[in-house]
Amino acid sequence: MKLVICEKPKVAEKIAYAIGRGRAERKSANGVPYYEVERDGDHVIVVSAVGHLYTLRQAEGTGGYPVYNIEWAPSSEVEKEADYTKKYVDAIKKLAPGADEYICACDYDIEGSLIGYNALRFACGTEVGSRMKFSALTSEDLEASYLERGKLDVENALAGEARHILDWYYGINLSRALMASIRSAGASYKQTMSIGRVQGPALAILAKKEKEISAFVSKPYWELWCKAKDVRFDSVRGRFDKREEADAAMKASSADGHVEKVERKDWLQAPPPPFDLTSLQVEAHRALGIAPARTLEIAQTLYEASMISYPRTSSQKLPAKLNLKKIVESLSKNPAYEKIAKAQLAEGRFVPAEGKKEDPAHPAIHPTGQRGQVGDKELRLYDLIVKRFLSCMGRPAKRETLKVSLLSGTEHYAASGSRTVEAGWFDAYAPYVKMDEITLPAFSEGEKVAVTGFRVDEKKTQPPRRYTAASIISELEKMNLGTKATRAAVIETLFKRGYLEGESIRATPFGLAVYDLLAKVAPEIMDEELTKSIEEEMEKIADGENEKKAIEDGKKVLDTILKKFQGNEKDIGFGLLSGLRQKDFADSMLGKCVKCGGDLRVIRSRIGKQFVGCSGYPDCKATYPLPGEAKIMPLGKACEKCGTPMIRVIRKARKPFEMCIDPTCETKKNWGQPSYQRSAPVAAKAPTTMGAAPIAKADAPAASASSAAMTVSAVAPTTVAKKPAAKKKIPPKKKKTGEKK
Repeated sequence: MKLVICEKPKVAEKIAYAIGRGRAERKSANGVPYYEVERDGDHVIVVSAVGHLYTLRQAEGTGGYPVYNIEWAPSSEVEKEADYTKKYVDAIKKLAPGADEYICACDYDIEGSLIGYNALRFACGTEVGSRMKFSALTSEDLEASYLERGKLDVENALAGEARHILDWYYGINLSRALMASIRSAGASYKQTMSIGRVQGPALAILAKKEKEISAFVSKPYWELWCKAKDVRFDSVRGRFDKREEADAAMKASSADGHVEKVERKDWLQAPPPPFDLTSLQVEAHRALGIAPARTLEIAQTLYEASMISYPRTSSQKLPAKLNLKKIVESLSKNPAYEKIAKAQLAEGRFVPAEGKKEDPAHPAIHPTGQRGQVGDKELRLYDLIVKRFLSCMGRPAKRETLKVSLLSGTEHYAASGSRTVEAGWFDAYAPYVKMDEITLPAFSEGEKVAVTGFRVDEKKTQPPRRYTAASIISELEKMNLGTKATRAAVIETLFKRGYLEGESIRATPFGLAVYDLLAKVAPEIMDEELTKSIEEEMEKIADGENEKKAIEDGKKVLDTILKKFQGNEKDIGFGLLSGLRQKDFADSMLGKCVKCGGDLRVIRSRIGKQFVGCSGYPDCKATYPLPGEAKIMPLGKACEKCGTPMIRVIRKARKPFEMCIDPTCETKKNWGQPSYQRSAPVAAKAPTTMGAAPIAKADAPAASASSAAMTVSAVAPTTVAKKPAAKKKIPPKKKKTGEKK
């Protein structure tokens, strides 16, 4: 008997049917489905984990730091939200006895290898087994992976284990040090604080950018331009630092122009390489507006539907053994790609453009040619992946640039344009190609032209641009910080902690306070070079180097950092509190008062109630109720109907919704009614922050304007509130003799 352990239930089903050549018997153990297959005289059982079944925890002791005594334990015993993993552990334990061979068929990366290795040693009681390696969930790939399985990749798993141990050491100890610092300053805050090996350098990058922007002093400059044949010509001098110089240049110009030179250049633009994970996240953000973390989730769904290859790859190469022609033939049967694919088949172009990045485990992301049942969001990302795959095998595009030099009086001007002469791979990648198409009218050298519309524009220098969700992940990759699969999650965590905000990412006052304090007290936390060296040491574990050495080296650095906290906790705590108070004040500001023009902000009472008040009090007594037990986020815009600020309301275990703060606004007139009685959505959707899912317009609670102390009810407008059941009357308790009423 052979026991195959997979990473997820959907994958287990696909592997079972691939091994069984389309036949498998589905059974259940402790409520967990598994599959029995007969193959070449062997009885094969295929069972699934559900991600990490085991996690690290403190072996014994209480709070405080430093703490290094840790152990692996079932995730269900450590994290309440992981209760569902217990039945999967029990199922593997039940099926494991008697197996002649244990096969790890989890994703082939350090996380997948660790998931399988932990399942083998803790649930099956063995560290001996074999390994299936595959990059796509097609029957052909999975069957070949089963037949060609190799030895268990223990080194890969140990590299994953070292990463988890060091992340636990840094995360728990530094977080406890930060929280202890706040407590030592005499304050109790609900704000969760954390910093980690990769979080620190990532925050440093963004905080430095914010300081650079804050320190930037804008300076005025002037641009001189004119028109000839309705084309804008700019002065070749570029920016003028003084207005007088620009005016003098304009006076030296003449309406009688003379074309000095016409430069035409044809060039070929090579097709792009196929996607690795980072380039997919960057392009999906640019072309589709999908946050990087969400891109990975959607790509994982496409992978599990057998529609694309494994997405967590660093490779930009497609080896010939993938049989690219066969994939293109399969895509030609899909109406959406029939025209492009058939043209490619006719030309016989199956050699892809490739990038420099390689991944020994997996090829670049590519379609398998198979179709699956997925949603619209998945199909949008799939379309991007397919067209990138087809375009990387396309012909180079031919482009033409034209530069015209013009003499006007004694001043020189120039205009340039570019256009596509032959589309080549542009056709395959449409509509995602973004090229400037500026076609200039005919100009010839020596030609005299009329020059009109001389103008001097005053402008100001702009500060450096902030990072976006995509560009910061690209920057982390360049600096070799984190892994391809974790970078988006690191940035998400910094947002959750309140260190960052906005789609154009801004370090908050709180985030800057954390950065300033840690950079002063323990600069090692923010040092990207130190983190990078630890990353490189962990990568060597997969090549057979000593796991314990990497852990001990990382531990020594952490010990040095933690000693700097001890004895300085109070000073650090006061600095953190200052940042937290600035953050709280900024978060409470909602917008302008429609009655007096003052500032409206969230005010919270000592007993936990919250409402909106005006800074103009007592002259302006404008107040507005707020939902109870909810987090209020300002949206930075006013209601189109009543002009009061718009907010997002976030409640535990409920969908967020948006509304204005005025309970009498006409946008709320249909709240609490069934959907067939509503005439319009209650509020427009605002741009989502990093990784946030779109918010349903109509998913808002019912409200009543009858009371100034109104709290918003949890009834959504798509449902009808049920009449509460009548309470059973309980007879009054008899009064004992001498008892006070």
